[in-house]
Amino acid sequence: MAMPTVRDIMTSDVSCIREQDDLRTAARRMAELGVGSLPICGDDNRLRGMLTDRDIVVKVLAQGRDPGSVTAGELAQGGTVTIGADDDAAEVLRTMGRHQVRRLPVVDGTELVGIVAVADVARSLPDRPVGDLIEAISERA
Repeated sequence: MAMPTVRDIMTSDVSCIREQDDLRTAARRMAELGVGSLPICGDDNRLRGMLTDRDIVVKVLAQGRDPGSVTAGELAQGGTVTIGADDDAAEVLRTMGRHQVRRLPVVDGTELVGIVAVADVARSLPDRPVGDLIEAISERA
């Protein structure tokens, strides 16, 4: 049986936060969607970074900054870890393990086309590799 590609298992209706959106808007969107992170996209739908609920707490609230006056783009840091839409599910596991992340933005060329989470991989692969990954991520967390 061929290994599924990222495109086969990803969530394609990914919601972006725009670079110019403030972090209060981002926090509301995360709450509405029930997620802890959102991709930050430019107007060209290119990925600029990832914004996490932890970023908002540590880099904004804990420093006494107003989340209504800080934009998502200000927290977008270059070098976001991504996965290609045509990579296989095993590559997702390797990339997540190497970078200690549970979700990866999926790109096709330069365009954001989805997001893949540990749970998506877990549904598509035999149990053991996913168990190993979750163990590896959790040890360092």
